[in-house]
Amino acid sequence: MASEREKMEAGLMYCCVDDELDRLRSRTYEIVHGHNSMPPSKRGDVAPELAALFGLAGDNIRLEAPFHCVYGYNLFLEERVYMNVGCVILDTARVHVGAGTMFGPGVHVYCAEHSKDPVERAAGLEVAKPVTIGENVWVGGRAVILPGVSIGANAIVGAGSVVTRDVPPGATVVGNPARAVARD
Repeated sequence: MASEREKMEAGLMYCCVDDELDRLRSRTYEIVHGHNSMPPSKRGDVAPELAALFGLAGDNIRLEAPFHCVYGYNLFLEERVYMNVGCVILDTARVHVGAGTMFGPGVHVYCAEHSKDPVERAAGLEVAKPVTIGENVWVGGRAVILPGVSIGANAIVGAGSVVTRDVPPGATVVGNPARAVARD
């Protein structure tokens, strides 16, 4: 029988209320706290313990504090990724962020999709869906990217947008739900 972690990592319905997952989250929260508590002279740097937790940490990554992630090992950040203050990555599945991508303040990326059945939801059942963000994407402040979404290279997500479906390369999307608009 598969563990809840194994089910989560396989993209199957799993229970997020689980001792093993709790231990992994607690460990990550300690590491994230260390990153967020670094002295002002280190502002924007990535704490070595946090970088070591990531699935991939390219060169010249900057994560302004406060930053939050759930597991860390599902984060794949290529070189020159920048995340402004208050970014939250709920990485129950793989989150891949391409080189040169920038997040404005308070961007949220969610991988967990809770069961639509109220009884299953109350029992903590959810499924983890990966999020992929291409190279040189600009995600405006307070945007939210939902589970399973892919954003193509060179796209722009307007501030405050809620991205519910895939965004093609080079597109600009705005609003809730995010819709394509012409670029200026």
